[in-house]
Amino acid sequence: MFAGPNGTGKTNLLEALSLLVPGRGLRGTKFSELARRGPGASGSWAVAAQFSNGLEIGTAQTEGAPDRREFRLNGAKPRTQSEVAEQLAAVWLTPQMDRLFTDTASGRRKFLDRLVVALEPSHAREIAAFESASAQRNRLLAEDRAEAAWLAGLEDSMARHAVAATAARMALLTRLNTAIATGAADPFPRVALALDCAIATRLAATPALEVEDALRAAYAHARAQDAAARSASLGPQRTDFLIADADSNRPAALSSTGQQKAMLIGIVLGHASLIATARGTPPLLLLDEPLVHLDSIRRAALFAALNTGALSAWLTGTDHETFAGLGAACYTIREGSIDAL
Repeated sequence: MFAGPNGTGKTNLLEALSLLVPGRGLRGTKFSELARRGPGASGSWAVAAQFSNGLEIGTAQTEGAPDRREFRLNGAKPRTQSEVAEQLAAVWLTPQMDRLFTDTASGRRKFLDRLVVALEPSHAREIAAFESASAQRNRLLAEDRAEAAWLAGLEDSMARHAVAATAARMALLTRLNTAIATGAADPFPRVALALDCAIATRLAATPALEVEDALRAAYAHARAQDAAARSASLGPQRTDFLIADADSNRPAALSSTGQQKAMLIGIVLGHASLIATARGTPPLLLLDEPLVHLDSIRRAALFAALNTGALSAWLTGTDHETFAGLGAACYTIREGSIDAL
């Protein structure tokens, strides 16, 4: 547990840890904006860690390409970032995520996809491949001169990757719902997670290959409509992530702020438990100011879950006193230093 005044770097520490796995990190910041600024700053950044099992991971800004980064896995450059994701997973909770339930569908999709990638690293490639094919198709439709065969090839790619991405989301939610229903998130509220997604609805009743065929036909039929909208009318980018209280079926968006925070913690704890069970090793669990909006009962519940669970958790807060009851090492963060309490 790390405590200290606002602005001393607590979130920066958690962000550095989050960069040990592929993605944009805890705050989703551009890599070109991560470097320390001010007198004496190098203008670049790097993060490295050695784990008790001997695993070594390092990442740094790519020289000459400020918004890209490279990894080193046990001293060697991995062929793909998925190799890193297969060795280490990270799950995090930040104060900004408190708006998840009332945020846009895009924000909920990003949250869901991070959960999926933590267990299925290849999911990120499926999403990226769909977005690439869709963007190319949008450009061709806007030019109004593309050959039908060219469009058909892109639509074939879109259909395949859309189905694969949606199937991965569905599989994750099935596993996570089961884990939460069987107590992985206790004593936090049990939630029911689902997708509002036309492709998922079809996949639930129809073989994947048939859904792909139907999507190809739908894309061909919707070319004029999609050209006018400058966006594909079907695809994983149209999905919403639905969260509700499992007992009352009340949507999370209609719950109180404290109840929403409790639901969110339950999801994160359930997901961390699922990863630990599936991989045999726990993920990095990064909790930035997790006690905000929690009453004393919920705080005690979180401490109990962390004290009894086999989770590698890093927590931040402004005061050590608020973490009384958490059986963990405590450190104080000041400008440029971390000291044991």
